[in-house]
Order: sequence, then structure tokens, then C-alpha cells
Amino acid sequence: MPEKKHDPRVAAFSLAEFLPYRLAVATDSISRVFSESYEGSFNLTIPEWRTLAVVAKHGPLSPTSVGHRTAMDKVKVSRAAQSLITKGLLRQSLDPTDGRGRLLRLTRKGISTYASIVPLAAKLEAKVFDGFSRADLTALNRMLTKIISRTETNRRDAPR
Repeated sequence: MPEKKHDPRVAAFSLAEFLPYRLAVATDSISRVFSESYEGSFNLTIPEWRTLAVVAKHGPLSPTSVGHRTAMDKVKVSRAAQSLITKGLLRQSLDPTDGRGRLLRLTRKGISTYASIVPLAAKLEAKVFDGFSRADLTALNRMLTKIISRTETNRRDAPR
């Protein structure tokens, strides 16, 4: 039986140096910082906060639109929306343009909660990125925009 040749890239691979893994670790780490604060102060999970934030920013939205704007799947959006409705932060109504669709809107309590969270979010962001120069943050934002754009393009162009 012939001996298999090993790809040198396989032998040299290091998960700890793999950029997609490092991005995931950084994202998880930042999410934990925010999650601890939101859950402790406002009894909100990260998906709930994201849902609340996009509805606050863009007005009445369908759950599908929330998913697109937050990069969350349908199940996560549905659970977050239902929890926010139960907590009295969102209300749901039928979409007048789509008889089967529904729209999510902030309640007065949702508006108030969102207004209370925004300063905390800004403070946490400043704390996480303390020590980064303006040039560092601009470069990071530019690179993240390129990564997101490139991965979306690759996903759309991938054969199905």
C-alpha cells in the first residue's frame, strides 16, 4: 500500500494562529463582557439587546429584517423577540403589507430601557478599546467591513 503524502499546510496548521478562530475568540470575549453587564443590569441577553437595538434604530421591523440586520438566525430572533414581548419591551402586530407577517415595535418601557442601555454600551465599548489609537480603531473598522463584505460575497457566490 502506497504511503500517503501529507500536505505541509496540515502539519503547520495552528488553531491558535488561525485568523477566523482568533476573530471568534475575540468576539466571544467581548460578548461576555457585554452580556454580564446587560444581564446583570437589565435582565437582557445579547440576542435580546441586539433585537431591541435594531428595532429602536430602524422602527417597526419584521423578525426576518431583525435577523438580517443582526446576523442572527430565525430561531434566535424568535426567542429574543418573544422574551422581549414577555418582558414588555416589544410589542408585536400584524404586518399590514403581509397578512402572514408581523412587525416588532418598542413599547414605552422598551424605549426607556434602550435609552438607559446606550450609555452603558458606549462606556463598555470605550473600556474594551481603551489604549487603541483612533488610527487603530479606524483600521480595525475598515478591516471588519472588508471581512464582512468578502464573506457575504463568498457565501452568495458559493455553489449550492
